[in-house]
Amino acid sequence: MANRVITISRQFGSGGRTVGRMTAMKLGIPCYDQELIQKVAEESGFAERYIQERGEELSSGGWLTAAFTDREYNGLSLQDSLWLAQRNVILDLAKKGPCVIVGRCADFILRDEADCLKAFIHADMKQRAERIVTQYGERAASPEKRLKDKDKRRAAYYQFYTDMRWGAMENYDISLDSGTFGIEKCAEILANLY
Repeated sequence: MANRVITISRQFGSGGRTVGRMTAMKLGIPCYDQELIQKVAEESGFAERYIQERGEELSSGGWLTAAFTDREYNGLSLQDSLWLAQRNVILDLAKKGPCVIVGRCADFILRDEADCLKAFIHADMKQRAERIVTQYGERAASPEKRLKDKDKRRAAYYQFYTDMRWGAMENYDISLDSGTFGIEKCAEILANLY
């Protein structure tokens, strides 16, 4: 049987990354988020900052721009090359052992490759706005606009590479509201479902 993996997709500011780390700690298994970025950088040669900025989002031009711009001689864009590098690293990590993987379309990539518990973490706009200002250090001026923009880019990226709708309940086994349950309880629920 394939290794058991928890994938965490999340709205920006929902605390999904923290939920992933706490869940992994409770289970005594690795969590890959920033570590995933480092592994992709090692494999691909892309700079970590580029991976962090472009590894889950399309450019502001959206999917149409991504489909037709910046193509190499082989037909791949830099974004496509990054997608393939991330995909390879995610598949490799899932083969090595049980783990939690945050973001980067891991739910889609591992759908036929691992025993996967796919979670989506969300919260209401007010709670997410407060979180990105107090915990992420974002500007207090118009955090809602930043949230909408970041989620819009994640949704476009997800749709472009998976042909599925990001955040749609049918793509996940469980959807948790971190604003209602709290980060700790979300992690506890996922650990208990593992």
